[in-house]
Amino acid sequence: MDTESALAALAALAHPTRLATFRLLVRHAPEGLSTGTLVEAAGLSQSTLSTHLAVLVKAGLVSAHKQGRQQIQRAEISAMSALMLYLVRDCCDGRADLCAPLLETLSCCAPAAD
Repeated sequence: MDTESALAALAALAHPTRLATFRLLVRHAPEGLSTGTLVEAAGLSQSTLSTHLAVLVKAGLVSAHKQGRQQIQRAEISAMSALMLYLVRDCCDGRADLCAPLLETLSCCAPAAD
């Protein structure tokens, strides 16, 4: 990931509705959720949520796929991983002892923290 892509992703996530929507989609990966389900969860109009989804799609964090009559939104886990790696690539100046707590937190077995 390059700096421009990282900035676009961070800017897309720098809004409460978009961040909450992305986190909800991550919890439902890889299946995703219908736009209607996301509208209900957000408590917004479909047009307002669609605007937020468009920002996430443009940043490469979400993709949309037609499934029957529904539009399914999916978190792009590879983009999320690339962003996280970009942010921590130079973590701790290569000192594994300082990075260990971060790696433990990010492990799949770690409990979710809010």
